[in-house]
Amino acid sequence: MQVINQEMKAADKNLHHIVIVGGGAGGLELATRLGNSLGRKNKAAITLIDRSRTHVWKPLLHEIAAGSMNPEKHELDYMAQAHWHHFRFRLGSMDSLDRTKKEISITPFFDEYGIEIIPRRTFTYDTLIIAVGSTTNDFGIKGASEHSIALDTQDQAEKFHRHLHNALVRAQTQVDPVQAGQLEVVIVGAGATGVELAAELHKATRELAAYGLDKIDADRDVKISLIEASDRVLPALPPKLSHSVDLELRKLRVHLYTGERVTEVTEKGIYTHRDRFIPSALVVWAAGIKAPDFLKNLDGLEVNRINQLIVTQTLQTTLDDNVFAFGDCSACPWLGHDGNVPPRAQAAHQQASLLVKTMKARVAGKAILPNYSYRDYGSLVNLGRYTTVGNLMGALSGTTMYIEGSIARMMYKSLYQMHLMTLHGFTTVLLQNIARIITRRSEPQVKLH
Repeated sequence: MQVINQEMKAADKNLHHIVIVGGGAGGLELATRLGNSLGRKNKAAITLIDRSRTHVWKPLLHEIAAGSMNPEKHELDYMAQAHWHHFRFRLGSMDSLDRTKKEISITPFFDEYGIEIIPRRTFTYDTLIIAVGSTTNDFGIKGASEHSIALDTQDQAEKFHRHLHNALVRAQTQVDPVQAGQLEVVIVGAGATGVELAAELHKATRELAAYGLDKIDADRDVKISLIEASDRVLPALPPKLSHSVDLELRKLRVHLYTGERVTEVTEKGIYTHRDRFIPSALVVWAAGIKAPDFLKNLDGLEVNRINQLIVTQTLQTTLDDNVFAFGDCSACPWLGHDGNVPPRAQAAHQQASLLVKTMKARVAGKAILPNYSYRDYGSLVNLGRYTTVGNLMGALSGTTMYIEGSIARMMYKSLYQMHLMTLHGFTTVLLQNIARIITRRSEPQVKLH
């Protein structure tokens, strides 16, 4: 049964309805800022829709997967955020759009036992903003979807950690010696997620083994392999940055296989195009991205080959001015460059800031909307406690400055703090950090379950 959305209060009937689909970093920041301005002043009705109940900053997922971070300490409850910041939150996944009716359809929501909790619903909008992010692209490689784990969501990161922890406990209690591949993690894709996960796993597995797993020699038994089809790690970043990360990973005894394409994934390991077989019971797929599949059949909206909605400089879709898209799920031209704006967190943050101005202009009835121009401030790659490296782009001079060590690590951590301050404000974030520092002294340094 389909339920038509009639949840809006009578007082809201004459308000401009802004529906944001996707509560990732960009979507949540946008909903919070619009709620604090338009929603609080009763100038517009803001609704955020997401398939999860809680939000975790996506760049932290590799730490959750390794067990270095307890997600319960860092997750944000959407319902609470909506209550505090004057917008509505609705749980569910969008799967279709009717542009004539200005209406989206949300799939039924089921619990872990398969019982329907929320029926199918439809929501009407005046402005629709799609910010559903991206998913891992396995390129149709045989066995990849069945025998590897992606790190697109908190659930997937926690699932991998459970598999890793179970593998270590099993090795501790078994009579036979550790078999080939039993404690080897193979990461497919040496982009930022892949290399950060490799370094984090090196640290976390040694800390896990120290908590009573005395039969496991982490240096001997635990192996980490990184497979990359390009000729170097971090192929999208400058070669100097790539070289620094390569050296650091080799110091950690991470096995690097560059220039190798995975051709098949099985429950026992992976095969490459060079007829190499790497045994592994734990495979993480971190190679390539695509936008969610439902976007390619979204009432005729124009998409590219990886399902991204094609948008103009105002972030409006090419065929409907009332539908916007931003972040990883959109393809926005990069002015002055060939190709589109890269799918990075800084781009989504910039676009969210622009859309705050855009929505205020639309609610005020202004016809001319601001254009988006991407500004590349550089990249930072965090290798846990070992090092952090990055390149900063000079906004005025156009020069590039390379940084590493404690300064780079501090700047990397500041990105997360900036995200939190957008959502909660300075005082709340300060108190949260103090509380974490205090409680950290009485907690294990790695998640033990």
